[in-house]
Formats: sequence, C-alpha cells, structure tokens
Amino acid sequence: MTKYYIAGHRGMVGSAIVRQLEAAGETNIVTRAHAELDLTDQLAVRNFMQAERPDVVILAAAKVGGIYANNTYPAQFIYENLMIECNVIHQAFEAGVTKLLQLGSSCIYPKAVPQPMREDALLTGILEPTNEPYAIAKIAGIKLCESYNRQHGVDYRSVMPTNLYGPGDNFHPDNSHVMPALIRRFHEAVRDGLDEVVIWGSGAPRREFLHVDDMAAASLFVLNLSKDIYSENTEPMLSHINVGTGTDVSILELAQLVANITGYSGEISTDPSKPDGTMRKLMDIGRLAKMGWRARIELEQGLAETYEWYLANMQSART
Repeated sequence: MTKYYIAGHRGMVGSAIVRQLEAAGETNIVTRAHAELDLTDQLAVRNFMQAERPDVVILAAAKVGGIYANNTYPAQFIYENLMIECNVIHQAFEAGVTKLLQLGSSCIYPKAVPQPMREDALLTGILEPTNEPYAIAKIAGIKLCESYNRQHGVDYRSVMPTNLYGPGDNFHPDNSHVMPALIRRFHEAVRDGLDEVVIWGSGAPRREFLHVDDMAAASLFVLNLSKDIYSENTEPMLSHINVGTGTDVSILELAQLVANITGYSGEISTDPSKPDGTMRKLMDIGRLAKMGWRARIELEQGLAETYEWYLANMQSART
C-alpha cells in the first residue's frame, strides 16, 4: 500500500487531504506535528525522511498570515517558507521519493495582472509589495519542483489555490481572511442584537472562494493524473496548475450571503473611506478544467457548512 507523508496535516488544507485519503481507504498516512518535526531544521527533516521513506509527499505546510503579519515579519515569512520547501523537497528526493505535490498560493502572480489570472502570468511583472517575501518563497517552491523534475526525472507537481475557506479556518478578529472574519462579525452581531454591520471599503471588490474540500479533491486529482496527461497540459518550466471555481462575488454580495446564513436581519453598510485593495482577483482554471476537474461545492452550501463548523467548534477554533 502507498505510504503518504502529509506535511502540514493540522492546517486547513492538510487536514482536508488527510480526511479524503482516509475516506478513499488509504491507511498508511504518516504525519508529524510541528513539536515533533521542525520542517525548517534540515537535519531533522533528513533523519525523518530517511527513517520513514514515504512513497508520496504532499507539502501543505507553510508559514502563513495576513497583511499585518507579512508586513511585520517579512524575514520570517521568506526564511521559514524557503527552508520548509528546500528541506522537504530535497530530503524527499534524497530518500528516493519520486512523487510529490506542493501547494502554493495565488499571491505568486504580479499585482497588475490581467484577469482572470493565467498560469503564464508568473514572473511577468511586479508582485504585491505587502506579501512579496512570501510570494518569492512560493515561486521558489514551484521552481524547485520543476528543477528536480528536469535534472533528476522525478514527478514533483505544484497547485496554486485561490482564496480558501471551510472547516478549520482561522476566525481570529484581527488576522483572519475576509470570509471567516465576516462569519464571526455577523454571528456576533446576531448574538449582541446589533442593527448595523459596517464592512470595510466600498464592498465592490470581487473575490473568488474555493471550499477546502474541493481544494483537497483537486490536489489528489492532480497528484494522481497520469504523467502523460500532466505533461500534455503543462510545460517543464511552467508546470504549476491553478485551482479555483472560475467565478467570483463582490465583498458586499458575500456579506449578504453570510448575513442570510447567520440569521442577521439588520442593515449592512459600507465604509468607502477604507481602502478596497485589488478590485478583482480571479483564477483562470482552464488548464485544470481541460484535464477533467471542476469545483463542486457551491458558495452558499460551503458557507452554511463552514458556519455550522464554526458553531460546533467555537471553543477550539482559531479565534
């Protein structure tokens, strides 16, 4: 039976991948918590890989954070992510692993990129300054995989998700992403009997959201594609694959959906004095669709499931 090592199994995506592997009958899944294995420690990762010798590695571990964290700790973001990628990918190769999947981020694309964002937009312009160090590290991960494929003939692949949401998300009031932040704010507005919720900016910017279970399914789909199909749809030095839904919603539309799901019936106001950021950020998913995969979970259904999870896990969730 195939032996899998899932790096980052406690994260939102890593835990979803583990759930889906288990549901598919896979029982030989190796995981390590950060306290057991520091992925920035080269010797520790080497010893682990040599001892375990997995058949497949899925790299879903990363140092992540919002704008504030990226701005405040840029050295940590570039160093830790580079070390995680270098250690896991190289030591996997040294241990004889020929099949690996690395998960990246849509922030790899330039700031002023045509929408929707195609894979070939990579390295064609200047990155968003606020998370440039993180983006550089994620780009390096793609190039590590491609370079090991070209030099050593292994099969290391990369997938780039759009904005993710779902069970296990971060609902912290200060450093969560827009969807969990809205879920928490509207839930608390209902709890506290508020008659108005003000959302940041004009509400006009459009964003794409992918349920984490869809991301896990897409990751395993790409991992299990035959080498012929994968090679036909990618290039040796442009091999990463976007994962998204291909549709987007405005922040105001998202707020209205969250209000409905949480039972909020008050007023929703916008605050145009606050900055909007990028007006649109949408993935081009043509490459993955051509290979036969599309997202299945509709936004409203996914939001309802996420809110149910939040209610059931409020004490233990990242809040």
